[in-house]
Amino acid sequence: MKMNNLGGSGLLVSELCLGSMTWGTQNTAEEAHAQIDHALDAGINFIDTAEMYPVNPVSAHTVGRTEQIIGQWLEKDKRRKEVILATKHSGEGLEHVRDGAPISSKTIAATIEGSLRRLKTDYIDLYQFHWPNRGSYMFRNNWRFDPSNQDRTETIAHMEDAMAALQAEVERGTIRHFGLSNESAWGMTMWSQMAKQTGGPRPISIQNEYSLMCRMADTDVAEACINENIDMFAFSPMATGLLTGKYQGGAVPEGSRLSLNPDLGGRKGPRAFEAVDAYLKVAADHGLDPVHMALAWCCQRSFVGSVIFGATSMGQLEVALGSTQVTLDNAVFEALDEVNRTHPLPY
Repeated sequence: MKMNNLGGSGLLVSELCLGSMTWGTQNTAEEAHAQIDHALDAGINFIDTAEMYPVNPVSAHTVGRTEQIIGQWLEKDKRRKEVILATKHSGEGLEHVRDGAPISSKTIAATIEGSLRRLKTDYIDLYQFHWPNRGSYMFRNNWRFDPSNQDRTETIAHMEDAMAALQAEVERGTIRHFGLSNESAWGMTMWSQMAKQTGGPRPISIQNEYSLMCRMADTDVAEACINENIDMFAFSPMATGLLTGKYQGGAVPEGSRLSLNPDLGGRKGPRAFEAVDAYLKVAADHGLDPVHMALAWCCQRSFVGSVIFGATSMGQLEVALGSTQVTLDNAVFEALDEVNRTHPLPY
């Protein structure tokens, strides 16, 4: 398994990261623990979670359950030093967590303490803000994104406030590194500048949606990643399963995400299925498994530090792991770029 120095921080993470958002709804604790064991045996050392998980659905009585499941594994297995653990602080608007309170110095310390209790550990390797207080264009909000109501002075004051609280946690030893999620290129740059001005922890990663079907990061965010030394931490690289081809022809496999989330978070539609057909053809033309192709493509992007994938079965996990043995050549990249030109942002 290839290891990458995340954001030049010295934090060495596997190119694939094991996602956990189904642990506690679609997966039992026992299944989650089996996934962790198998992933570590295969060379993965990176697990990503969030205080709000699991999803499908997010509910008041399940918030925090995924962290608890990981904590149970850590308590039982005693391999904490072998795992790079990332979690996230929920932002404004999620009513099930702190009644939708925004991220601030008033919430950071207590939120970290809550995650530490559930995870049964005394430190978090990568602590991320799940989405910005000012809002985000991610999750299909890009179609009507309007930043004109943002208050720059308020945003800068929030960043200064949060930086001080984060630095206090670094000094206390509860977090090692800081990361962003669902952020813009401007936000990334401002957080980097604020870290330099205040002496707080600089962001080393940006966890945004990124896949063959969601390439918004290719321009401004990619440029910010390179220039600010922030690595992309890509989520949903399989486009919520669309790129496997399992939903083509109207199929809805039992227990699949589509069976639980009928529009796949706004991703389902005729243009999406047309794009998937084109990507599946590229895989077939080049003798590639479509899962391997999609994951390897993300891993080979110059600004990507790790790629998060989720599995609801050991079979899915095993297939995903096979992508680490695949290297795409220029012919495949050119074919995939041509599909992107023909089917840009298909959801």
